[in-house]
This record gives sequence, structure tokens and C-alpha cells, in this order.
Amino acid sequence: KSLSIRFGERVRELRKEQGLSQEGFADMCGFDRTYISGIERGVRNPSLSAIEALAMALSVTVAELFSGL
Repeated sequence: KSLSIRFGERVRELRKEQGLSQEGFADMCGFDRTYISGIERGVRNPSLSAIEALAMALSVTVAELFSGL
């Protein structure tokens, strides 16, 4: 699997562990739900600032977000 797909799966896993919907998570990050969907499917390539926003919304470090990829 590509890094984009594995990263998206990791974001989805952490989001679901916290009981967040895509829409609720997107609101927390300041993104559109369709952008989160694209990241989780591996079709979007988030910027470093977007990755930082994802990690902050998930209450993990950037390193933890990439853990196991």
C-alpha cells in the first residue's frame, strides 16, 4: 500500500477510536468533510500544516500520527 493510503487508514483508525464522525472531525480541524474523506481514502496529499492540524484534533503528536506506517 502507498504511504498516502496507509496514512489515511491511520487517520481513520484514530478518528474512529475517538468516536468522531468525519463531519465532526473536519469541523475540529477546520476542514471540509470531503477533504477528510479524501485523506482517509489516500487520494489527498495533506500539507505539513494540515497534518499538524489533524494531529492536534486527534490529541496526538505528529510522530504518533505516523506511528506504524
